[in-house]
Amino acid sequence: MKFLVGFSIACIAFAAPAMGQQAAAIGEQPAASASGGAALLPSLQPAGISGTVSDSDNGIISGAQVVLSGPTAADGQTATANDSAGFAFENLRPGVPYRVTISANGFVNWTSPEIVLNSGQYLILTGAKLELAGGSTSVTVSARSSDIQLATEQVHMEEQQRVLGIAPNFYVVYDHNAAPLTTKLKFELAWKEEANPVNILGEGFVAGLDQGGATPDYRQGAVGYFERFGAAYADGFTDIMFGGAILPSLLHQDPRYFYKGEGTTRSRLLYALGNSFICKGDNGRLQPNYSSVGGDLISGAISNAYYPRTNRGASLVFVNAGLTTGGRMVNDVVQEFLLKRFTTGGRNRAN
Repeated sequence: MKFLVGFSIACIAFAAPAMGQQAAAIGEQPAASASGGAALLPSLQPAGISGTVSDSDNGIISGAQVVLSGPTAADGQTATANDSAGFAFENLRPGVPYRVTISANGFVNWTSPEIVLNSGQYLILTGAKLELAGGSTSVTVSARSSDIQLATEQVHMEEQQRVLGIAPNFYVVYDHNAAPLTTKLKFELAWKEEANPVNILGEGFVAGLDQGGATPDYRQGAVGYFERFGAAYADGFTDIMFGGAILPSLLHQDPRYFYKGEGTTRSRLLYALGNSFICKGDNGRLQPNYSSVGGDLISGAISNAYYPRTNRGASLVFVNAGLTTGGRMVNDVVQEFLLKRFTTGGRNRAN
């Protein structure tokens, strides 16, 4: 799939020195978060807690006040349930006790049991109820009551992820235990990725590069540019739809990149490079990435329908597929070592 490939290459050119520093910094002690919490011990990854406020009939309750308390004042955070009734606390210290207190007008305050998070854990708060003061109606605090609802919430968080607050970064997952995607969610994610204005601008940039290189063999001038733009957009659309939605749905595979974020530089590099060939199945097990490889080949084959006759043939299929696979490998390496620090919203959102 071609999402973020062009942007990743630009990031490499911009931040090659930073990547060397990133590799050298593996295992250093992270600094304290601006959103609260003391500095972590070496090798520990920050943790997080999120949830959604809803009533007993699954009607959402926005505006509830959510307070996180820890062993020190610096560990405390506060949040207000948003329009979707969601809340999240990021950059929490693993291994220390936290409690969550939720309050809303007309309801009795609810306080969670003591919560101790593991390194890198992202806890979805479930099982709590905020009872109506003096009544029998209750409000349920839950990320969702089923895997489908949980996956829906997680995807909506991923759809808020932006590199530098601009470029979409929907296909990276920072929660190792993320719920598997439904077929509907796989198609939703693919469509939102390809229809995003930033990606359309990226396709226009690629078309400009092709125009300068006189490839494919379309004419020159404005008409030729728009022919190249159409071909670039069609390449990206077919690749993400087949490699990110259709085949993952049929083969029950997850098309997202699961950020590793720990281990040696070598192990993380091999993990990122291998993601194009080994993926996570909907059953949680690693398996050959038939979806991405198959999507690249199908997209390359379809391109024979609209590329100039002089460019058509078997070589077009394998060259396009090879370029796309190589671009994805570069993208995954950049995801693993660089883009997390520049990604805002969703999983990285601070309260």
